[in-house]
Amino acid sequence: MNATKILKLVLSALLLAVGLVLPMLTGNIPQMGSMLLPMHLPVLLCGFVCGWKWGMAVGFILPILRSLLFSMPPMVPTALAMAFELAAYGAVSGLCYRLFAGKKGRVILSLVIAMVAGRLVWGLVSIPIYAMFTDKTFTLAAFWAGGFVNAWPGILLQMVLIPAIVLALEKAGLLPLKTNASPKGKGDHEGFTAA
Repeated sequence: MNATKILKLVLSALLLAVGLVLPMLTGNIPQMGSMLLPMHLPVLLCGFVCGWKWGMAVGFILPILRSLLFSMPPMVPTALAMAFELAAYGAVSGLCYRLFAGKKGRVILSLVIAMVAGRLVWGLVSIPIYAMFTDKTFTLAAFWAGGFVNAWPGILLQMVLIPAIVLALEKAGLLPLKTNASPKGKGDHEGFTAA
């Protein structure tokens, strides 16, 4: 495994750990968590920093692991639907960030596309999950309320924090991740610079 893959693995694990702990800041108040969306932040960052594959993996694992460890969010229907939603956030943010390389405003554009795609995926997978595992029907009103109306503080937080962090990492020369290789090929572990 080369140094870049090891770095991405370590950063993904770190962001997964942040995603496990961050919701604890909202305490055990589910309404606060569904407003601030604390698990979304590390997943979106993972997509930008580590790429779409890592972002998708962290996004899918995070809500399920958090449900298994802390019973929050409840596995069905919440964590199961969130696994697909967060996987979409991580994958789409990473793909768009790479696709729009060199374009002005690529961070904001990638973030907005990822946020819309994740919510659409959440809405689509919630329909069969609610039908199979609950006695409720997932309606358009529930999609609108859960994805946008009640989530606006978290959306605002993401729109402020994610671009600020990603742009700071870019400015510092830390994104995109790439290793310095020595002429003899022995330096894969010797520092990381922008591509």
